Amino acid sequence: MKYKISTYLILIGCLIVTVSCSSKTKMNTTEESSTISDTTTLKLSIKTGAENFSGYLPLLKDKKVGIVTNQTGIISKLKINATAVPQNTTSELTKVSLVDFLLEQNITLQKIYAPEHGFRGTADAGELIKDGKDTKTGLPIISLYGDNKKPKPEQLKGIDVMVFDLQDVGARFYTYISSLHYVMEACAENNIPLIVLDRPNPNGGIVDGPILEKEFTSFVGMHPIPVLHGMTIGEYAKMINGEKWLKDGIQCNLTVIPCLNYTHEMTYGLPVKPSPNLPNDQSINLYASLCFFEGTNVSVGRGTEKQFQIYGSPFLAKTDFSFTPKPNLGAKDPMHNGKLCYGENLSTVQKVNRLELKWLIKAYNSTADKKTFFNSFFVKLAGTKKLQEQIEEGVSEIEIRKSWEKGLEEFMKVRGKYLIY
Repeated sequence: MKYKISTYLILIGCLIVTVSCSSKTKMNTTEESSTISDTTTLKLSIKTGAENFSGYLPLLKDKKVGIVTNQTGIISKLKINATAVPQNTTSELTKVSLVDFLLEQNITLQKIYAPEHGFRGTADAGELIKDGKDTKTGLPIISLYGDNKKPKPEQLKGIDVMVFDLQDVGARFYTYISSLHYVMEACAENNIPLIVLDRPNPNGGIVDGPILEKEFTSFVGMHPIPVLHGMTIGEYAKMINGEKWLKDGIQCNLTVIPCLNYTHEMTYGLPVKPSPNLPNDQSINLYASLCFFEGTNVSVGRGTEKQFQIYGSPFLAKTDFSFTPKPNLGAKDPMHNGKLCYGENLSTVQKVNRLELKWLIKAYNSTADKKTFFNSFFVKLAGTKKLQEQIEEGVSEIEIRKSWEKGLEEFMKVRGKYLIY
């Protein structure tokens, strides 16, 4: 079978290339050098697992396919902008849903399984997502959030192989890796092979934070890993399987389709929002550090245009920076809705390369009522009671970080067994 991929460039989604086409015009030396340079750049561009076509399309031929994906499951398609004058014809890359692409390749998709935020990625964090039908393709959508985090046997009926394509951000409490766990478990129990299309970790190889303790296992932390795990979602799937973290130690028939031309040291900006409240690279970089505020009475900017780039509260000391949260896409009823919050604007701080605690400690020390600062969600995010106790006792950030060292050393040994890049 020939797959119609000749018109697709396997490139990072946000790259746009303009090509002048003329077979009659001879290029001068400068133009030749430019073309060679551009070609070299294109060849070295990062290719996601979804763009590694030869790795997985043959595995889907003549199979009934289920797919776990959302708005982050995209590839780059070459769009030709034809004009009446041949030499003015240009081309550019456009984002195409993997679902649409697979249908174009005559792959028999049966169902779409959507994680937190839904298939289109517009729902609030924690919002109940209902089953439905994709209006464009007519495919049924099964929600994997709320009470149905794990696909039921009847929801997997008629599926020969499952494809998983979600963009993770490298943080333990970002729930796409929890959805991965449950999908792997359901596939293992129902003898369905799982193909994970890998995507780069936008936080690279950063490994930091306290290790989750088993008693604090929840949907925002299912495994004994640090807050920043420094793995791609494909590597993480291998770890789940290899460490036998699935129910009763069962293992999934797993295939990981790797990214190409990628290493953990590379900078990777996401072509689309992974969720409504992570709007840009800055928010994704600060997410792990600021998400701790979700377990306090401090807002992380939900209900503004700078989500996870600012923090503030009516209870913090007055500062030169303030904001007032209001309902918007992804935050229908944000914390401190309509109230003036004082805090700090981090939208222009330099990229962090570790889990930062200084903002959390600063906010705690300046709050008007320390007794109401933390709520019960904090220990789930931290994966331990110790971090809250340390902050309340005034332990320095240096000492807190030292208390993580042994756990991180042990995790790094385990992590090393599953790295692909």
